[in-house]
Amino acid sequence: MYRWWNNLQVHSRLPFARDRLVECYLWMLGVYYQPNCSRGRIILTFVIYTTTIIDDIYDSFGTSEECELFTEWVESWDPKVAHVLPKCMQYALEKIMDCHQIIDNKLAPEDKYRMTYLRNFTVDLVRNYNKEVKMREENFIPRSVEEHLQVSARTCACHLLACTSLVGMDDIATKDSFEWISTVPKIVQKLCIIVRLLDDIMTYEREQMTPHVASTMDSYMKQHNVSIEIARHKIQELKEESWKDFNGEWLEPDIDQPRKLIEAIFNLTRTMEFMYNKDDNFTNCSNLKDIIQSLFVETF
Repeated sequence: MYRWWNNLQVHSRLPFARDRLVECYLWMLGVYYQPNCSRGRIILTFVIYTTTIIDDIYDSFGTSEECELFTEWVESWDPKVAHVLPKCMQYALEKIMDCHQIIDNKLAPEDKYRMTYLRNFTVDLVRNYNKEVKMREENFIPRSVEEHLQVSARTCACHLLACTSLVGMDDIATKDSFEWISTVPKIVQKLCIIVRLLDDIMTYEREQMTPHVASTMDSYMKQHNVSIEIARHKIQELKEESWKDFNGEWLEPDIDQPRKLIEAIFNLTRTMEFMYNKDDNFTNCSNLKDIIQSLFVETF
């Protein structure tokens, strides 16, 4: 019953917070649900878990100066410069390095090139997190939703997860596949937009309680001089339009990549819709208790 949990623990030196780990695993189970995809699930769970740590640093705990230093470290990928950071950030960096080393150890020698792509997407993520910190400090609201999404579509981390979904695959994911994902193709762009808009719709009220980067709804209100109610409705409409574009890519893909690879990205998108469908379940993880109980504990 708990084989998946033991597998994660055996292959990891990371001191996981159990509730968050199970929540992340549930999410990634929707991407790789097949019994023979254990490696893919574990790798995705590691990455989404460490990504939540990075997100919290930029979103809640780091000063602008500390976030700048943290970004510079990730860009350099040199653990020797980590001593200039606060202890909590040094701890986070250690976990990131451990995570990447664990993933590297799971790959065959001929597949270790995949780690470069994973690292590049991680660097892109923290750079955009750092841009949002500067936007927050300056109380900057982008003039349009389109301008907002140039940064915020990346900070949902879905382009990183799309790449990660390839890292755990067998040899069906080739060097050409990683070159393709590195261009952030349209299907991945739409994934990122869908999740960003979902997140902003579900978290807007909570985020108004503390200093926070402007959301896409703030940009829509600024762009069109409308109320929050109208902005919420329009952002919901934009999310639905993005779903239509995404489904078009899924049903009639102009992509010279294996269907199994595209299916992982499709599964990543639909599970994210589930995680944010009626609430921000990724933050309010108690909402998932009954689902976790029925999937992982109760017998059939």
